[in-house]
Amino acid sequence: MPRGKFEMELPRFGRETSSEDVAQALRDAGCAVIDQLAPHELMDQVGSELEPFIHVTPFGLDNFTGTKTKRTGSLISRSHSSHQLASNPTVVGAAKNVICQTASSMQIHLTQIIDIGPKADPQPIHRDQWAWDFFPFPRDWEVEVSTMWALTDFTEDNGATRVIPGSHLWEDKLQPDFDETIPAIMSRGSVLLYTGSLYHGGGRNVTDTSRTGVNVDYSASFLRQEENQYLACPPEIAATIDPDLAKLIGYSRGSYALGYFGDLQDPMEAVEIFK
Repeated sequence: MPRGKFEMELPRFGRETSSEDVAQALRDAGCAVIDQLAPHELMDQVGSELEPFIHVTPFGLDNFTGTKTKRTGSLISRSHSSHQLASNPTVVGAAKNVICQTASSMQIHLTQIIDIGPKADPQPIHRDQWAWDFFPFPRDWEVEVSTMWALTDFTEDNGATRVIPGSHLWEDKLQPDFDETIPAIMSRGSVLLYTGSLYHGGGRNVTDTSRTGVNVDYSASFLRQEENQYLACPPEIAATIDPDLAKLIGYSRGSYALGYFGDLQDPMEAVEIFK
């Protein structure tokens, strides 16, 4: 579908929604919000565990990473509480429903805190799937589902993620204008899901406080991960987390012939050594 000037609402769901309904919204609109899916107590724990790391994270060096924005990674090894977000069954189920239409399995692609500081400029509008060297995926392939959990309230003024619902069907390599986007306004504990093909970007923060989100992305297991999970969460640390989460971050076969080590051994054998 060519780029078009049209208005589509951002689909919203309550915490009792099904992963199937969210997945359908991702296919239709390319994005969806589940309101207050995580309790405030969990978000408190995640924030408390990660604050020391956020504090020492440098700002980005360009307008894409954000010269007033901090990006703090390695969340699986740094925050035990974040595991509940990364493995949330509704979110994981929706992502798998979308990605595994064209892949046999999926993996965690990256984990990071995105902390948009006061007076930060908006991020250029882009597609996350451009990370794979701008590879021209077939239009009906969705190889990535990104999520942004609100660690603080997301408002239009403090830099809520900007999305263009329906733009996952647009042509590739476009440069949409900021005024074509809408803010994904949501309260703390809510989560925004969007496909790797959706045009979006971080918003402008005109306030005096930071807008902080927990960004966990999922991708088809036959693709290289953006965050190197085996350095971010090496086997000795992976041995301390839930085995299903260890497999989800990449300690598993990506397909029949992908991901083995040694003499065709399963990656979890390397993890078991440290238990």
